[in-house]
Amino acid sequence: MTAVFITSSGTELGKTFVTAALCRQLRAKGQPVRALKPVISGFDDQTAPESDTYQLIEAMGETPSGTLTDVVSPWRFKEALSPDMAAVREGRSIPFDELVEHCQAAVETHEGALLIEGVGGVMVPLDDKHTVLDWMAALKLPCLLVVGSYLGSLSHALTAARALETAGLTLAGVVVSESEECPVPVEESAETLRRFLPETAVRIVPRQKGEIDWNAVPELTGLLDRLNKDLS
Repeated sequence: MTAVFITSSGTELGKTFVTAALCRQLRAKGQPVRALKPVISGFDDQTAPESDTYQLIEAMGETPSGTLTDVVSPWRFKEALSPDMAAVREGRSIPFDELVEHCQAAVETHEGALLIEGVGGVMVPLDDKHTVLDWMAALKLPCLLVVGSYLGSLSHALTAARALETAGLTLAGVVVSESEECPVPVEESAETLRRFLPETAVRIVPRQKGEIDWNAVPELTGLLDRLNKDLS
């Protein structure tokens, strides 16, 4: 089984898009896949069909339901803020040990590929003491890093990559998700990242306009194939 944590150098950069694309591409190859986004902020029951959680459920080929939503995203918060702030506004908190255990249970029981999508960027706070990086470090899973191509994205991407390295985590690959405002061709940003991360696979996901054409998304499952080869 392949288990990977999908994180980002920031928020709204395409983590869910990449996770959903991987789900669809793996299913198209006949491979079983499960996706989790255990923590989500900005989740409103009234607009749940538009949420990241529902996107992942549909990408798995499942029909959204309350039970399945609880499994994929057990910690849901209404305010679109960092998880620690969103939780405080509801008089709640994210129990870090339970979060880790929820993910570890999925790693131990699922047959096939398991994709765990984080929330926000690498250093987003989960509570008063823990960040997403602490979550990843506790799981010890290889990571896919999703970054943008906006002005300043290279520094953000390389900073995130260094944080993962410092935590002793394996960077399985970087996906450059083309930003709406892109000062240079996205290929140039990807090439720069390849120079600074020579041992890391870098892939590009061009920006789509209008309704998503999943068949137009570049093949990303090779990142997982490469990971399996590296671990063998």
